[in-house]
Amino acid sequence: MQGILLVDKPAGWTSFDAVNYVRKIVASAEDKPPKRVKVGHSGTLDPFATGLLVLLIGKEYTKRAGELSKLDKTYEVTMCLGRTSTTGDPEGEISPVSDDVPKKDELESTLKKFLGTIEQVPPAYSAVKVGGQRAYRLARAGKEVQIDPRQVTINGLEMTNYDYPEVRFIAEVSSGTYIRTLVGDMGRVLGTGAYTMALRRTLVGRFDAKDAIGPKDITTSNILGRLQGL
Repeated sequence: MQGILLVDKPAGWTSFDAVNYVRKIVASAEDKPPKRVKVGHSGTLDPFATGLLVLLIGKEYTKRAGELSKLDKTYEVTMCLGRTSTTGDPEGEISPVSDDVPKKDELESTLKKFLGTIEQVPPAYSAVKVGGQRAYRLARAGKEVQIDPRQVTINGLEMTNYDYPEVRFIAEVSSGTYIRTLVGDMGRVLGTGAYTMALRRTLVGRFDAKDAIGPKDITTSNILGRLQGL
């Protein structure tokens, strides 16, 4: 069994949870121990986030994970104004910052400031490696995490709804972009603080979440019927 399987990851699952879940099903279908079945993904999603996870099944596909991880991505973002989070998302410690209510045109102007190639520092609670260790492990251990800034490209930002304190927008970004960082930086520019309340990935390159399958529907027959080639 080889190919690409599009999975709609639910909130609360890690990307590894999804990989492990599918690996067990494939292993059972092929009558192999799970450790002998190759399943990977082309880009992780935070546990609180939902949406498109591109899973790679079989050696011929998992070896191309690095190539596929470079694809552009699109997200539906819900930003909460007036507060910050230690992790940049709902799972961290939330702190109030400001009661100021930005006007809609001020928000639209701020979004425009982040278009194009920008520099951002990945969050401490991320899978970025620092000195050979994952940043989130160092952060959870209470250690100071120093991560170098990196260049990313923001191809599009479109506000779809504003009902203070929530701002919803669509972000079209390059690989390597951290939405939590983008939202936090927007909050600093606005002077209100902000964190990512909800996040859904809808596109990875040409792959669309509309074609993805939810965990409850992942069966051997459904995997076989939905596998795609490159």
